[in-house]
Amino acid sequence: MPEGHTIHRLAADCLERFAGWPVRAASPQGKFSDGAALLDGQVMSGADAHGKHLFLGFEAVGWLHIHLGLYGKVGFGDGPAPPPVGAVRLRLAGGLTGEDHYADLRGPTTCELITTAEKQAVHDRLGDDPLRPGDDGEAAWRRVSRSRTSVAALLMDQKVIAGVGNVYRAEVLFRHGIDPYRAGRDLTRAEWDAVWADLVALMREGVRNNRIDTVRPEHTPEAMGRPPRVDDHGGEVYVYRRARQPCHICGGEVRTADLAARNLFWCPDCQRR
Repeated sequence: MPEGHTIHRLAADCLERFAGWPVRAASPQGKFSDGAALLDGQVMSGADAHGKHLFLGFEAVGWLHIHLGLYGKVGFGDGPAPPPVGAVRLRLAGGLTGEDHYADLRGPTTCELITTAEKQAVHDRLGDDPLRPGDDGEAAWRRVSRSRTSVAALLMDQKVIAGVGNVYRAEVLFRHGIDPYRAGRDLTRAEWDAVWADLVALMREGVRNNRIDTVRPEHTPEAMGRPPRVDDHGGEVYVYRRARQPCHICGGEVRTADLAARNLFWCPDCQRR
């Protein structure tokens, strides 16, 4: 599932390509035909992201709410757009000429038109987002500091922190030497503040580079003389998807286990209880 940095990047990309111009909208797959008909010819007035939820604003019809889920993808291209291939839920085209750019949405969990009030209801059920201006982690800390739930599970709870997924969860805990099974209430305030600040910095970097890199400069392949990571995830990481491989720091074996229906990765030697 795409993590929060991807959704914030999508919001910025949609603004750059379509904002201020009437868009052409169609649902080649047919599952969003009524919604596409309402969007067709409307001007995109804004874009917003909160956690893993993307909102595209159209003043006359409200907000297009998208949640990619496990399988959803958005692909961009320069016009004129070719005939759609595969199950395209929604195609948007626009720009100065009406065909400068296009975007194809495939396989989302959610693709719906909602009102401003309904959009606010989505925000209200989500936690602090490290990438949203004004979110400072205080509300998240109040929930974390009172919880007996493991910090690893809390970091993935979108009602506590919105946008953090499996990669950022594993990596930020490693970077701060925190055992993933520690209860949230056992974290100190200083530890939480460091984790929050690190998530803000890492996820902003993810938006800029459109990928997740979490290793510090002294642990890059060039600095350590090791081969670069080869994985669909793409970025340089400490523990994510590195089960049974040696830790970059201590040389111990990276472990994996199931936690809340997701694979957890950690180094027991670097992340002691």
